[in-house]
Amino acid sequence: MNKMRTFPQIQSLIEDSSLKDYPFYLRAHFCKKIVARCKKDFANEDIDKNELLKQIKQGIEEFYRKDLQSVINASGVIIHTNLGRSVIDEQIYEACKDKICSYSNLEFDLEKGVRGERYGVVLEKLKMLFECEDALVVNNNAAAVFLVLNSLAFGSEVIASRGELVEIGGSFRIPEVMRAAGVKLVEVGTSNKTNLKDYEEAISENTSLLLKTHKSNFALIGFQSEVSIKELQGLAGQKKLINYYDLGSGWCENLNANLAKNEPQIKKLVKECDILSFSADKLFGSVQAGIILGKKELIARLKKNQLLRMLRVDKLTLAFLEESLKAYLLKEYEKIVTLKLLNESVETLEQRALRVQKSIQMKSELKYSKALVGGGSMPDKSLKSVVLAFEGNALFNQAKFRAKNIIGRIENESFVLDFRSIQENELERLIKMIRELEK
Repeated sequence: MNKMRTFPQIQSLIEDSSLKDYPFYLRAHFCKKIVARCKKDFANEDIDKNELLKQIKQGIEEFYRKDLQSVINASGVIIHTNLGRSVIDEQIYEACKDKICSYSNLEFDLEKGVRGERYGVVLEKLKMLFECEDALVVNNNAAAVFLVLNSLAFGSEVIASRGELVEIGGSFRIPEVMRAAGVKLVEVGTSNKTNLKDYEEAISENTSLLLKTHKSNFALIGFQSEVSIKELQGLAGQKKLINYYDLGSGWCENLNANLAKNEPQIKKLVKECDILSFSADKLFGSVQAGIILGKKELIARLKKNQLLRMLRVDKLTLAFLEESLKAYLLKEYEKIVTLKLLNESVETLEQRALRVQKSIQMKSELKYSKALVGGGSMPDKSLKSVVLAFEGNALFNQAKFRAKNIIGRIENESFVLDFRSIQENELERLIKMIRELEK
């Protein structure tokens, strides 16, 4: 007897009462998927209907877990790339709500009644904040690097230090980006030491641009040296070349002194090079975007590149970025969540940790630790922090908390929640979730 005849009909599975709480499209999809898989793998075996239903439910639940959803970042990494990098403040969200939920003047001049510039208002605010000649916004900093190189140095040589040919997340490497942008990379110096003379000797009639890349995701210590952007600007001016700084992650204002020390500030750097770019969702604390600042004639060349339309940002990004810029211009730093978390005092973190500890029954110990900036920023710096270390098997606790969308870390063989990356407005939700785990 053909065992495949004993398979329950798909329609009977879809209509089974045990699946009635799931939407029809999910029931239909996973019933067909699970049955097809079982027919392939177990064609000569009897299949129990209840086992099939169990697998279907499991498939649907696993599908739900892949939905984009809110998590509590208790990892101690503030700009956590896997958890969405910088968080948007609720006040900024509310200010954007009407622009996003209705039509807007995205590309419409309300005064003249004609088509307007997509980036107009945002670019004016960028110029005000950074006191630069002109600006442009693309979808991330990798796109910014590509656009700058492709627009300003296509078919020619770009000189860069070997010690700055970095790789960012997802195996994206500066040399490969440069090759894709249509420029020829000329490496100078060594992995640990590069001098101004190295750049000068490499300049030829085919050179268009000097590239400096900030080592934002790794630190080089010991016997090492690099050429400052100011020195490169002097050489570039002398040789009539373009001086470009790929900053990756840079800070703007109100960063605590310990982190700001020896870390490039965008406002200062924009005066020391022809053009620079950075990520808006790292230390700047806004949405994902690549911000380009620089001389008017160079930005004009970028705007003429046909690739810009492929790299442009949408109205949601522009709305949130505009509100972030307003917050900086008005000195309303409390609206920049990344800055708040980076600048929070240890005493405040202690109070939050104790509040949670006193509200739950799970046994934990308050300890002092170190948190990280994250997001490929300041790899050689850390922040004093406070954690709750929970008793019991660390891996088991980590999985149990993760099932509730609480993302902590393992430290000294204990599962811990780091309060440096937990927001004040998340504490009650965190307490509620832990109490549910206690049942």
